[in-house]
Formats: sequence, C-alpha cells, structure tokens
Amino acid sequence: MPPRIAFDLDGVLADFAGAYERIADELHPGWRSSAAPPPDAAPDEQTPPATPPPGAAQRLSRRRQDAVWRSIRSTPDFWLTLEPIDPEVIPRLQERALRLGWDTFFVTQRPATAGAAVQRQTQLWLVEQGFALPSVIVHAASRGPLAAALELDFLVDDTVQHCVDTLGASSARPILVDADPDPATEANARRLGIELCSGPAESLALIEQAAASGALRSLARSARRRIGW
Repeated sequence: MPPRIAFDLDGVLADFAGAYERIADELHPGWRSSAAPPPDAAPDEQTPPATPPPGAAQRLSRRRQDAVWRSIRSTPDFWLTLEPIDPEVIPRLQERALRLGWDTFFVTQRPATAGAAVQRQTQLWLVEQGFALPSVIVHAASRGPLAAALELDFLVDDTVQHCVDTLGASSARPILVDADPDPATEANARRLGIELCSGPAESLALIEQAAASGALRSLARSARRRIGW
C-alpha cells in the first residue's frame, strides 16, 4: 500500500529560523555577537508554546525572545511570509503524492498570529509553494499519539523529542532532519532507530527507497524491539 506520511513545517519545509533571526536583528541589533544572553527580569508570561531556533535561543535572553514573539504574533498572516527551505521539495512532494498515491499530512505547532487562523495560513502557504489541497493539522501535543491515530508510516521532523515520541507510541518510522548533526546526535539517532537526514530532499529519497522496497512499518517495529519498546 502507498505510504502515509506527515511532514513538520518549521525547520523541515519552511525557514522559520531565518524569519525569526531577521526580526531579532530589527529588534536587538548586535545580538549575533553576544556569547550568552544578558541577565533579565522575569520573562513575559505571554510567551507562546513555541521555541526559537537553537542559534537564537543561545544568544537571546528570555525577555528578548518574548519581544520577538510579540512581533510575530502581531504580524498579520506571519506564517505566509516564510521562505521554503528548498523551493523544489514541495512541488516534488506534490508530484509523488499524485503519481504514487501517497497520503500526505502537514503537522505544525505554530502559535496564532494576527490575520487568518494558523491552519488557513499554512494551507495557503503550501498551495503557494506547489502543493494543492494540503491536509494541515495544528497540534501542540506529543507527535506519538497523533502518528498512531493517523496510522503513519513516516514522520519527518526536526525535533528529536517528536521523533522519540513517534517511535515509542506508534508504528511510524521517524526521520530526523538535522542539517549539521553532531556526533552525539548521530549516535543517539542510530541507537534509537531514528533515520537521520540533512534536509527535506534527502527525506523524500529515504521515503521513496523504503516504499520501493516495501519496508515501511516493519522497520519501525524492528527499531522499537531493539530498544525494548
């Protein structure tokens, strides 16, 4: 049967890191040269349930992160302004979904902004990038139960915890997108049975290879047995 696949958005298909850092540049000139965040008073309690990219998180104080998020939340249809990480990937994904019958979902935990609902913004963005009629799920909780409910074969994500949750709670095969993995990340991914790739194009190639060989959920089950789940 054709695979059922879910793609995370930010850090996998959409360049949220670039947009976040451009706002940080506008609000906090010189933050890139800071080795550590400066001391701050108590953080803004309105911080949304999302985190900045690792590079920014290491050099922005919590209060400055709050300022960036306030700017994001107040920007009408902010999620429509992002650039794709690889402009060729989403049209390729559309082509394969149509030709090979892939059931494709897009999952995000984006917070609300001014303008249209997050789901609507994300759908429109995917259409603009070349994927017609996208199925978008806004979901802030663990990806494991969601992967099980959707009966996924693959989850492509850039968050280690989402991949671990998926492996532990479903028969889906998680693929971790990490453009610059360190040795510890690589070793842990291999130990857990999580596939590692450098970008969305490579994740597509991995899915195609597995689908062509017929090795879909059996690979995830083998990984779960290997680590005792």
